[in-house]
Amino acid sequence: MSSKSPDGKLTHFNEQGRAQMVDISGKQVTVRTAVAMTTVTMQPDTLQAIKAGKVGKGDVLAVAQIAGIQGAKRTSDWIPMCHPLPLTGVNLTFTDNGLNELYIEVTVKTEGKTGVEMEALTAASAAALTVYDMCKALQKDMIIGPTLLRSKTGGKSGDYLSEF
Repeated sequence: MSSKSPDGKLTHFNEQGRAQMVDISGKQVTVRTAVAMTTVTMQPDTLQAIKAGKVGKGDVLAVAQIAGIQGAKRTSDWIPMCHPLPLTGVNLTFTDNGLNELYIEVTVKTEGKTGVEMEALTAASAAALTVYDMCKALQKDMIIGPTLLRSKTGGKSGDYLSEF
């Protein structure tokens, strides 16, 4: 979904049709949350090594947790049109299917004028990339994704819940 101004124009473009950071100065401060998730598919032995703490680089999930939090905090450094936001909470949870898939779910919260969807998606991606980095010596053909927005709350556009 694209952001649109009252006249129906996309708000990420200026009067010359060039990219701009959206002006949020007139928006209301609301509590906003976003939940994103991603999957890392790997060989069962790789998943078992992660769960057993047998990866030579260290505790994979602890490092991925920190990478995800850092990714959320630094999203505006990575994504050019994102506003830097004062996040009030970032939480990552890790689950698996017992076979070959690691699931990473991220919840990000703020009280602000714009949403935290990009922060949640960036955090999930950073955590997944960290898992890959720490385990690539065991397996190079891990697959990351799909990565998706599960839900969001707050803001003028209202709540969203993914059908996936």
